[in-house]
Amino acid sequence: MIAKFKTWADKNLQGDKVIWAVVFLLSLISILVVYSSIGTLAYKKTRSTESYLFKHTLMVFLGLGAMWIAHKIDYRYYSKLSRFALWISVPLLIYTFTNGTTLNDAARWINIPVIGSFQPSDFASLALIINLASMLSKKQQNIEDIKETLIPILIWCGVICALIGLSNVSTAVLLFATCMLIMFIGRVPVKYLAMLVLVGLLAGAVAATLGSRAETVKSRITAFVKGEHSFQATHGFIAVSTGGIVGKGPGNSEQRNILPHPYSDFVYAIVIEEYGMIGGIIVLVLYLTLLHRGMKAAYNSERAFGGLLSAGLSFDLVCQAMVNMGVVVGLGPITGQPLPLISMGGTSMVITGLSVGIILSVSRGEQEENWGQSSEVKESKTVQAKAA
Repeated sequence: MIAKFKTWADKNLQGDKVIWAVVFLLSLISILVVYSSIGTLAYKKTRSTESYLFKHTLMVFLGLGAMWIAHKIDYRYYSKLSRFALWISVPLLIYTFTNGTTLNDAARWINIPVIGSFQPSDFASLALIINLASMLSKKQQNIEDIKETLIPILIWCGVICALIGLSNVSTAVLLFATCMLIMFIGRVPVKYLAMLVLVGLLAGAVAATLGSRAETVKSRITAFVKGEHSFQATHGFIAVSTGGIVGKGPGNSEQRNILPHPYSDFVYAIVIEEYGMIGGIIVLVLYLTLLHRGMKAAYNSERAFGGLLSAGLSFDLVCQAMVNMGVVVGLGPITGQPLPLISMGGTSMVITGLSVGIILSVSRGEQEENWGQSSEVKESKTVQAKAA
């Protein structure tokens, strides 16, 4: 049985096996914790908790399916798709700002027939990271060429971050930080990174002037600096402090019935309350392991595009997780960022799955010989080698 499973896994789950294990563990934790924390939501919506459990489990498997499909594709093809995806992102982000649907007290979604609620900022972030890695990899020989290399990068970073910032400031800030990292790894001179900072400040000014979240962001930062805690933060702290070493046990959370969004923004508080400090540390270690393996894939990549792509996606995903966990334990102001691979959500699950799948594609590409060639060519070379 074990031998058959290993054979099946080697054939179907290619790339870094540690990343696969981390994602499966986080997905299992997600199903357990979300099921425990959706009772109040089900009561308010007069629906059964099982219906929400089924929907969330379906989204988890959709995310895993997206990851599996993405890891089967040669990562170099994503370079060709990224510019097209960016052009689609611009009108989607504008439409979200003008006609977005409000969910969880924020207008960051649009309704698409059949699909349902869709968050364009996640899609745009993924597209920008891929396209930035692609542009930098193609211009490594002319990295200091302002007109051909720097200007297009600055324009895309500024436009996408500004449009996202109109309705989702925290995501825009995290994306900008990821862009800075990719450019730093891509050997962009420091003086040009300073120019990117200026572009970021300009984009932030535009988002603050025209956006709908400026006052909310200001009030949250002010409250954090003054040590004032909101209702959500206070009960998040109570959940963390009462969890102890081993927690209260699965399904025994008390704050899940009080916290406004215990299944998304503050799901990490429920993790600690039910599974204790041990559970919280395990989740933290899983994300750090994901970052380590993603950076290892970047380091082992023989192509600049693969390295920049894996590093950027790994950093963006884990940085988002760190922000979410930091907010729960009081290390930062409330942001509304979900916990990747754990929080309940549709768009975030699928986009995160695609991101991890691309990282796996990079690791898979560096492990396999003749990556990107057709099976016929590979078989022909194998036959020729045996004949020789």
